[in-house]
Amino acid sequence: MDTVDIIKQPIIHELEAFRELFVSSLKSDNPLLDNVLSYIKKRSGKMMRPILVMLIAKTYGVVDDAVNHVALSLELLHTASLVHDDVVDESNERRGQQSVNAVYDNKLSVLVGDYILATCLKHAAMTGNIRLVELVSNLGQDLSLGEVIQLANLSNKEFSEKDYFDVIRRKTAALFAAAAECGAVAAGASDYDVECAASFGELLGIAFQIKDDIFDYSDDNGIGKPTGNDMMEGKLTLPAIYVLNKLNDASLNELALRIRAMKATKEEILSFVETVKKEGGIEYADMVMRDYRNKALEMLPEYVPQNIRMALTAYIDYVIDRKK
Repeated sequence: MDTVDIIKQPIIHELEAFRELFVSSLKSDNPLLDNVLSYIKKRSGKMMRPILVMLIAKTYGVVDDAVNHVALSLELLHTASLVHDDVVDESNERRGQQSVNAVYDNKLSVLVGDYILATCLKHAAMTGNIRLVELVSNLGQDLSLGEVIQLANLSNKEFSEKDYFDVIRRKTAALFAAAAECGAVAAGASDYDVECAASFGELLGIAFQIKDDIFDYSDDNGIGKPTGNDMMEGKLTLPAIYVLNKLNDASLNELALRIRAMKATKEEILSFVETVKKEGGIEYADMVMRDYRNKALEMLPEYVPQNIRMALTAYIDYVIDRKK
C-alpha cells in the first residue's frame, strides 16, 4: 500500500461520493462556461483539502452531507482563488499545465472564478450550519488579505521571516487550518478538539508552502514551475530570506531588492538562486519544514483512531516528500 492509499484508506467510499459531488457542482447550461469548467475539472488535483476535511470529520463522527458540502465549498474557494491568482500573477502555467487565463483570457478567467466562488458560497449554505459558513467566509478574507500583504511586501526593504510567515499563514496555511477546523465542527467535536484540529491544519499548511518554495530552486522540469519562477514575480521566500540575513551582503541585498521590484534579469535571478543554494538556504528551509511537520503531529490527541492517525501522518509526510 503506497502513501496515497494509506491516506485515503479510512475514507475510500466517502471520497468516491465526494468526487461525484465535485464533478456535478462544476456544470453549466451555458456552453462557454461549461467548456471552461470542464477544463478546470480536468486539471483538478488529488483533492488533498477535502480529504483532510473528511479525515478529521471521521475522527470525531461521520462523513455526512454537511461534511461533503463544506469540503466542496473549501475546494471551490481554493479553485477560484487559483484562477484569480494566475490572472494577478500573469501566470501561463500551473503545476505543469496551462492556466485557465492562458487557454482562454483574463476577462473570462475572472468571471469564471467569480462563478466558482458563488458556487462555493451556495454549498457552504447547504451545510445548514452558520458556523461553517462563517469559517468559509473568514477563509475567503484571509486568502485575499494574504495576496494584498504579499503585494505590499514587494516594496519592503527588509528581509523578514516574520513577514514571510504572515503571508503564508493567510495564503496557504489558512486553507489547511479551515479544512481541518471545518471537519471537526461538522462532526460535532468539542471546542478543544476543534482548536487542536485547526492548529494541526495550520502547521501542516505552513510545511506545505515551505515545500512549494523549495521547489522554486529546483531545475527539475517535472515539478511544473520553472527555476526562479517566484522571483520572476518579485517573491523572496524562506531559503532566500535566510541567506540574505545570514550574509548581510550589500551587493546581494541590492540584487534581492531588484528582484522584489521585478527589475532583475533572468540571468541575475539564476545567479541569486545558485548563491542561495550554495549558502545553505535549501537545507535551512527543509529543517524548518520538518520542524513544522513534527509540531503538527503533536497537535493530534491521543484518542485519534489508529487508522486515521496513520492516514494523517502519511498525509503530512506526503506533503513534505512530494516531488511536485
